[in-house]
Amino acid sequence: MKCPYCAGPNTQVIDTRENEDGDIVRRRRRCVDCDKRFTTYERVELKMPLVVKKNGSRSEYDREKLEASMLLALRKRPVTAESVDAAVTRIEEKLLALGEREVGSDKLGEMVMRELRRLDKVAYIRFASVYRAFEDVDEFRDAIREVKKPRVARRPRSV
Repeated sequence: MKCPYCAGPNTQVIDTRENEDGDIVRRRRRCVDCDKRFTTYERVELKMPLVVKKNGSRSEYDREKLEASMLLALRKRPVTAESVDAAVTRIEEKLLALGEREVGSDKLGEMVMRELRRLDKVAYIRFASVYRAFEDVDEFRDAIREVKKPRVARRPRSV
C-alpha cells in the first residue's frame, strides 16, 4: 500500500479490526518513510447496478458520490462518520439485494432519504428540498410535518 502523504511504498499495518458484520476490515497503517499514519478499508467488491438518471443516461454507481451528497446534507450536523458509512453500506446492501442490473436514480434517492431520516431530521429536510425540488414554503412545511409525525408501530402478527 502506497503512503498517501509521501507516496512511499513501505507501509506497516499497526492495527486491524473488522466491523460488527465482519464484511469490512479497517487497517491502521504507518509509513516507514515519513512516519505518518493513515487508515484503509477493505471490503468485498461486488458488481453494483448501473444508475439510470431521469434523462435516461446511465452511469456507474459511485460510493463516494453517494457519500458526498449525504455529507452535504449532514454538514454541520452532529452525526459521526461511522454512522454515515454504515448508512451508505445499508444502501449498497439494498441495491445488491434488488438483484437488478440497473436502478433508477429516483429509487436510489428514496433510499438516501430513508437513511437520512434515520440519521438526522434536519439533513433529511435539506436533502428532500433539493431532491424533490421544493418551490415554496408549503412544501417545506409538509416535509417538516412528515418528519414530526410519529411513526406507526407495527403490530406483531399472530401465529
